[in-house]
Amino acid sequence: MKLDTKHLRYLSSEDWRVLTAVEIGSKNHEVVPTPLIIQLSNLRGGSGAHKCISTLAKTNLIARTKNAKYDGYRLTYGGLDYLSLHTHLKRSILYSTGPCIGAGKESDIYICAPASNTTTQVILKIHRLGRISFRSIKNNRDYLRHRSSASWMYMSRLAAQKEFAFMKILHENGFNVPEPIAWSRHTVVMGLIEGVPLRAVKEVGDPAALYAELIEIILRLAKFGLIHGDFNEFNIMIREESQQQALEQDDRKIEGPPMITPILIDFPQTLSISHPNAEFYFNRDVNCVKTFFARRFHFTSSEPGPFFEDAVKVARRKGAKSLDVEVEASGFSRKMARDLEKYMQDVGVDGDGGEGGIEDDEENGSDDDDKTRDKGEGVDARQGETEDYGEGSEHIPSIPVRASETLSINSGQAAVAQQFIL
Repeated sequence: MKLDTKHLRYLSSEDWRVLTAVEIGSKNHEVVPTPLIIQLSNLRGGSGAHKCISTLAKTNLIARTKNAKYDGYRLTYGGLDYLSLHTHLKRSILYSTGPCIGAGKESDIYICAPASNTTTQVILKIHRLGRISFRSIKNNRDYLRHRSSASWMYMSRLAAQKEFAFMKILHENGFNVPEPIAWSRHTVVMGLIEGVPLRAVKEVGDPAALYAELIEIILRLAKFGLIHGDFNEFNIMIREESQQQALEQDDRKIEGPPMITPILIDFPQTLSISHPNAEFYFNRDVNCVKTFFARRFHFTSSEPGPFFEDAVKVARRKGAKSLDVEVEASGFSRKMARDLEKYMQDVGVDGDGGEGGIEDDEENGSDDDDKTRDKGEGVDARQGETEDYGEGSEHIPSIPVRASETLSINSGQAAVAQQFIL
């Protein structure tokens, strides 16, 4: 579903209390009874609460369920979006939302303006795991221990929490990842990467150097006790920068072709090197890089490997830093990781190359827009199109990126919009 924020500014404090009450009640009820909503909202007089419920239902933030045995409402994805955005607004993280620059099977990506007085834009990533093969999880919810009513909310929240935790740890340890800014419910706010996904790159000046750098990232992750789990051309951003920019600490002026910097994104499937299936995911990450370079750039490395056994030896050296342990200490527990992994297996989420239909639980049908968009923090496949993003916003066209001699972009692809009109 699309993010529609036009009603956000018109909700009263009482409306927010009732919407929060529905969210709290959803933890134990598939359909939250109306008397419980009134009780949890703690509003004086039933008439005020009923008025708020009517307002929220009209804006599709909550909804009735057909053939329910009692009078009640369920929280919709739109309602969860509003609760998350409201939190970011109260914390002075976001000021306004902009165009959707990417949508995939598991998330939607939006450009946003931060609340701080800067011209820097940020990315809002909204996890929407509930719409993936939604019917396939209705008969298998044992891992939620009968929390079927909150499955999509709970899993989307776990995915966002896991991504923010890993992104924060990796950023603090010098990995090229987006800057983590904030997390709330199923959304993550991160820094904007001005680049294009690797899948949009048609040719590079030195494929061997880029290949070696990507393999080095996989090995460095393993050295710190982590495996990305979805290391492919969809989740690697390519940014161009001059050599002078890359060597800011050096006073020398260096002229030459732009340098290509790979930036890693998308971490919901990241796992520990001690995971039972770690070897499978490590080998899959390596093979994804090898297969893509052979197909796209006609480059095949003469060196075998790398091999999982060698990566494990480095990770288990005395004094080696274990980022997987630090992530667990940050609050994302092993139980949460198991729940999320079990969910992804049950619904067929197996990376960007995996199978799995896209289905919206709000409409009980497919979303045609999702099938035509690329996925990634910084990509807009709809070059030249515009869209209305609610009251007070402007029609913002996508702006194509320059294709230099070193980095050539496929026709029909575009990078992030460089101008944002508030």
